[in-house]
Amino acid sequence: MSPDLMFGLTLAVKMAVTAAAVVTASIVAERSGSFVGGLVAALPISAGPAYVFLALDHDAAFIADSALTSLAVNAGTTLFALLYILLAQNRDVVVSLFGSLAAWLGMIVLTRSVEWTLTTVLALNTVAYLVGVPIARRFQSAKLRPAARRWYDLPLRAGLVAALVTTVVITSRYVGPAVTGTLAVFPIVLSSLILIFQPRIGGRATAALIASTMPGLIGFAAALTVLHLAAVPLGTATALVLGLATSALWNLGLWAAWRSARERARSR
Repeated sequence: MSPDLMFGLTLAVKMAVTAAAVVTASIVAERSGSFVGGLVAALPISAGPAYVFLALDHDAAFIADSALTSLAVNAGTTLFALLYILLAQNRDVVVSLFGSLAAWLGMIVLTRSVEWTLTTVLALNTVAYLVGVPIARRFQSAKLRPAARRWYDLPLRAGLVAALVTTVVITSRYVGPAVTGTLAVFPIVLSSLILIFQPRIGGRATAALIASTMPGLIGFAAALTVLHLAAVPLGTATALVLGLATSALWNLGLWAAWRSARERARSR
């Protein structure tokens, strides 16, 4: 497959999948609340297609090494989410989003200067979640009260996400393979949700949605771990399926626990 055709397919698929997923997550959040919407947003919506296309051009060892790098970057995504949650309490979308992205970029610079092993990168993620999840939990209770829907809301959301995906994918074409691997796990879904929701419903309600992604991101870290461990012995295709299943089953378990807790509360 020619490089130009591969690039075009990558761009088209990532635009379509990410736009559809972000629109779905936003609708679910509006109808079912921030926790369920956050679980949808925490699935490997953007990273999944990125890894599928990487697997078409690279061997299993390359995919395993990339997954290890992505695990380090995932700790930066936790920092991005946590800083946004704190800033959005009293800052506008520009300060909240771009301040968080600046912190994410700073974290990426630091992680790229370290020679990671599975043990050290899992330790990094463990620390990130032990700190981040309890703090995020304090901000999950804000009510998600979306504004009245307008006829152009869904096309606007899809177009916004597609534009953001296009920017990231085109940028990745000119910055080399190392940065491309980092951009594969750029927090594009979270950024898109922030751009969609904060101008409409305010920072605190949007922060509740982003805070609700934090438990689900643990499942994403587990999926990357499975991909790293399984790629070489089992093959890339099997490893990708197992990684996706890991994330989906983790989030399904969180949803089941959340639903059970709600039913117990109603029966009291």
